[in-house]
Amino acid sequence: MKLTFRTLFVQPATLAGALLMAILLAGALWLQYQQHSWPFTTTTLHNQTTSANHSSDATDRVAVSLNEQQQQLAGLQIEEARTEPIISSVRVVATVVPDERRIFHIHTRVAGWIEQQFVATTGESVQAGQPLLTIYSQDLYASQLEYLAVRRQAKTGLPSAVVAAARARLLQAGMTEAEIRAIEHSGQARRQVTVTAAKSGVVLRRAVSAGTAVDPSTELLTLADLSGLWIIAEVPQLNLPQIAMDLPVLLDVPAAQLVQTPAKVDFVYPTLTERSRSIRVRFELANPQGNLKPGMYGTAEFQGPARQGITVPRDAIVDTGLTQHVFVATAQGQYEPRVVTPGVQMAGRTEILHGLTAGELVVTSGVFLLDSESRLRSGAGPTHAGHDQKAKTPEPKPAEPSHQGH
Repeated sequence: MKLTFRTLFVQPATLAGALLMAILLAGALWLQYQQHSWPFTTTTLHNQTTSANHSSDATDRVAVSLNEQQQQLAGLQIEEARTEPIISSVRVVATVVPDERRIFHIHTRVAGWIEQQFVATTGESVQAGQPLLTIYSQDLYASQLEYLAVRRQAKTGLPSAVVAAARARLLQAGMTEAEIRAIEHSGQARRQVTVTAAKSGVVLRRAVSAGTAVDPSTELLTLADLSGLWIIAEVPQLNLPQIAMDLPVLLDVPAAQLVQTPAKVDFVYPTLTERSRSIRVRFELANPQGNLKPGMYGTAEFQGPARQGITVPRDAIVDTGLTQHVFVATAQGQYEPRVVTPGVQMAGRTEILHGLTAGELVVTSGVFLLDSESRLRSGAGPTHAGHDQKAKTPEPKPAEPSHQGH
């Protein structure tokens, strides 16, 4: 191996420099350790983890002590948690619809053609017995001629049962007693037969017009009696346990000047509306004046049974998104955070299901300032405690490795 002067000179110098740097680094780390700032100790890692947990856990708060001046500056106000009657109510959207039991359809019992139409518009009101339209039917015309013939033959000894059967066919074909007596009196068959309204109502649908060929399956008109209507409310499925038959409800339909009208649950539909995930609930309401119109919108407020519960002002509750808590005054100037379970929301107040008892004092004003102070003190506590414990340990005199190295 060939050694030159450059190799022998540079190699020892390099080793000496590396050794010097290692000594300096060890001395710096030792000095930092003596100053309680060793970056890799388990205590520091524990403090960092605890600090992270304090910042992430929204419910990790501590009690706060404030003197009288601090309470005044924070604007703290205290109120007693009290027991009062609680009425659980659910307010939902409702729609006015026709009563299905009051809807009826007009059909003809024979095949024929519409020749005249006396009710030509949708929404028109008709009375029971009012003429709606006239029909020409070849079959019905032939049945009338047959009936008149057997009546004439009855005078020559034709059995009366044959006459009665012919007359019954006319009734089954849709002719009224008055129309049959008219053809008996005149002795002439009527070319047109009039269709009349069996009940009073409003025309919801007009399906035919003059000249239309019809048969017994053809719907001529649809009528509805609007003197009684249904109110259909859409109740979210989460509130379904609160709904029962005969449950009281208050109905509001502003367009009909209907305000706080009492009613009761008449029917709960057995199926769920898939798009809105709600259940339909029905009420029956009289409409003698006709103020309610099908299609109107309103609201229905279900009134549940009254019960006793503990309530606090709504502003007393701090909602972290995961939990809710209040600050309870446990002593003079002492405020303790308490996790609670809220219940029914009322006007300005909230029911507390768990976490409070009647008579306890809760902070109702200045809550967020108090909550911020509680969180700050909770996050600073473990860090200061760690420093205090280190401070009680006597510090040894640091060595001077750098001088020893030189």
